[in-house]
Amino acid sequence: MKNKKFTKLFGNSVTTKVFAPGRVNLIGEHTDYNNGLVFPVAIDKGTTVELAKRTDHHIKVISKDFNYEQVEFELGDTTYDHHNFWVNYVKGALLELQKLATINQGYNIFIYGNQPLGAGLSSSASLTVALVKAISESMDLKLEPVKAAECAQAIENNFLNCSCGLMDHAISAMGLRGHALKIDFDHFAVEPCVIPEPLTLLVVNSNVKRTLVGSEYNQRRIECEMAAQTMQLPSLRQANMDLLCEYQDRLSPKEFKRARHIISENNRVECLYNDLKAGNFKNIGRHMAASHISMRDDFEISIPEIDHLVEVIQTNIKTIGGARMTGGGFGGCVIALLNKDELQNVIQAIAKEYTPGAKIAPTIYDFKISDGAYASEYVINT
Repeated sequence: MKNKKFTKLFGNSVTTKVFAPGRVNLIGEHTDYNNGLVFPVAIDKGTTVELAKRTDHHIKVISKDFNYEQVEFELGDTTYDHHNFWVNYVKGALLELQKLATINQGYNIFIYGNQPLGAGLSSSASLTVALVKAISESMDLKLEPVKAAECAQAIENNFLNCSCGLMDHAISAMGLRGHALKIDFDHFAVEPCVIPEPLTLLVVNSNVKRTLVGSEYNQRRIECEMAAQTMQLPSLRQANMDLLCEYQDRLSPKEFKRARHIISENNRVECLYNDLKAGNFKNIGRHMAASHISMRDDFEISIPEIDHLVEVIQTNIKTIGGARMTGGGFGGCVIALLNKDELQNVIQAIAKEYTPGAKIAPTIYDFKISDGAYASEYVINT
C-alpha cells in the first residue's frame, strides 16, 4: 500500500515499497569478515524505501529520519556527499546496481525507518538491503537473496569505505520469523534454529552513540587479516588455538588477541547453536558471558557503560540465560537471551541498578524476531 506521505511529497505515481529489517546478533561478533560463524536474528524494526520512476535522469531523495531533508542529484553521480551523509547509501546503491543492469531513468525516493540509528542494530544494512530490493524490483531485476545481500554489502565497502562483513546484510535479506540463523561464511551455509520456549529476547540500548564507518572497525579487520597472513592461512576460520599459540611470538600482541577472539567466538557460536537445538539452556549464560569478555579484553570494542549494563543483567538472571554486547562496538546495545518469566525483574533491575548512575538513560526494546526482506523467496527447510 502506498504511503500517503509519498503522494504528498512527490505526487500520485506508481511506487515500489520495500521493508528490510535490522538485526540483533545472539553471538558471533566480527567473525563474518573472517569467514567465520554468526548467529543473528532479524527484528521487526528496520527501514522502508518507497520509490517511483521519473521520466528524466534526476534522483530526488527525501529522508524522514533526517528531518525530511531533500537531496537531488543526477543518475551516475559519483560525488561523495559530506554534508548529507545518508544520501551516499542511495548513490552507492544506484552505482552497484548499474554494474548488474542498465538503469535508464531517475527516481523519486522516500526513506523512513522505525529503528534507532547508531545503536548497533544495523540500520545501515537494513537501508542498503531495502534500497537494493526496491530499485531492482522497479527494474524487474530478479536478484537471488544472497546476491542482493552481497550487493548491499558492496555499497558500504565500495562507496562508504567501510570494510564491513556480510552478516548484517544477509540476515536483513534472509531472516526467518521465530528463528536465529547460524551462517557459515566459509562456504555460506545457513542453518536455522528456533528460539524455543521459554526463552525471549531483551535488547537494551545504552544510547551511547557509535558509528561503524570509522578507523577502529577497519583497523580490527586489518589486524585479523595480518594474523591470518602470518599464520599462512586464507582467513582466521582455518585457525585453531593450538596453531595460534604456535605463532604467538610472530604476532603482535594486538594481532594475537584479535585472532584469539575470532577463534574462540566461532567455537561459542557452535556451542550456543547446539545447546539451543538440544534444549540445553543451562550453558547460555556461560557462552554469552565469555563472548562479552572476549570482546572487551581481546577485541577491545566495549566501553564501561556497556560492561556495567551487561553486569547488571547477568547478575539479575536467576535461572537460565545471559547477556553480552551486540553489534560493532563502542556503544550501542546489549542483547540478553533469558527466561521470559524473569524479563520484568531484569528490566526493573536495570532501572534500579544501572539507570540512576548513567549519563544517558537506556532504552529497552520489545523486538519480535522477523522475516527478512527476501524471506518469501528464500525458503529454508526447518
